[in-house]
Amino acid sequence: MINTLIVLAVVVLALVGLMLYAAKLRRMLATVPRLMIATNPIALHDNPLPHPRSLSDPLAMPWVSVIIPAYNEAENLEACVRSVLQNTALSVEQLEVWVVDDQSTDATLAIAQTLQTTLIDPRLRVLVGKPRPERERWMGKNWACTQAAEQANGTFVLFLDADVCLKVGAIVAALQEAETKQLDLLTCGPAIVCGCLAEWLVQPILMNQLLAELDFAAVADPTTDTVFAAGPFMLFRRSAYDRIGGHRALASQVVEDVELARQIKANGLKLELLLASDFVTVRMYRSFAALWEGWTKNLYLGTQRNLIAVSLFAVTMLMFYVVPWLGLAVVLYHVIVGALTLVDLLLTGSAISAILLHYSIRRSGRCVSAIPTTYWWLSGVGGALVAAIAIASIIKTETGWGWTWRGRSLQLPDG
Repeated sequence: MINTLIVLAVVVLALVGLMLYAAKLRRMLATVPRLMIATNPIALHDNPLPHPRSLSDPLAMPWVSVIIPAYNEAENLEACVRSVLQNTALSVEQLEVWVVDDQSTDATLAIAQTLQTTLIDPRLRVLVGKPRPERERWMGKNWACTQAAEQANGTFVLFLDADVCLKVGAIVAALQEAETKQLDLLTCGPAIVCGCLAEWLVQPILMNQLLAELDFAAVADPTTDTVFAAGPFMLFRRSAYDRIGGHRALASQVVEDVELARQIKANGLKLELLLASDFVTVRMYRSFAALWEGWTKNLYLGTQRNLIAVSLFAVTMLMFYVVPWLGLAVVLYHVIVGALTLVDLLLTGSAISAILLHYSIRRSGRCVSAIPTTYWWLSGVGGALVAAIAIASIIKTETGWGWTWRGRSLQLPDG
């Protein structure tokens, strides 16, 4: 009886925590700013900044250079490039698309070159990336982005990950937003596409957690230190990008997107974070191995190595998502041995209520992340995986053991 009472207390605690979390998530989602197409962009903002051009006219758009760094992206690259070219109604005088192959060992470069040959689109340019400079530490995609940026000509530079796909009007909408508000960096959160079981288990939980904690207004407020950036879609005003030194200045940074945003705010420049699920999609990982490698690479470092915060996050994930199922397991055991009590009935009600909240949270997050509620009933497994990712991320980052991205070893900037 005493053990069952302890389990009941823990499950009730998890239920209360989930209720508070669900309410917080709904409040945050209600205020999320979104990217949209503006036929009259000035009318969209309470405090518009006038601009001499009519940004609703595609012919008046500024010149934008789209840079797609690609390392072993054979599965993703063609869809990405086609989506940019086919869904962007900008001429060769307004748009150039740079695909830079970062010394891939798969068919990435061949696919890029084939696209250039078959599409015969003068806006598409393929850059064969050079080996990384010796005696210099370059992490992630920084070297590839730097090489393309040095050749790009646009007034704006848009960095896209190769697993991103754009819908019609995405770039035009982003340019409208940047010009109307005179932004120096506009970064947009995409809709998340899930395919394999690992994605369905982990991505919804992590995306909802991120959305619950993100303060979009604070990110845009120049008086705060709050920064965030969505690496898959980052639109820089070229003058601002050059002012902060671009990717070259952050060559050794593993989580370069957040660091670029940090430099934008540190230099008194304007940053905005928007949700762009109507315009941008991303399939981040296509297997459990890729998902594990990707999230253990980023999660801990993204908190600036906050050991306490990430450890508490792991414990919270176990409490919220695993404990309710353990409560039901205890009741099931008591049913089997014929030892049901009133406490078991209370435990059953609390556990089921908590599990139903898993569905409610998934449904709320779907409105923003665009991840359907598929496999919501496996949230217990998902929560355990997320907790394991958090702990593994701490260990990998601090020790360097198995800390890689697409097979390339990583190292802390101060390591």
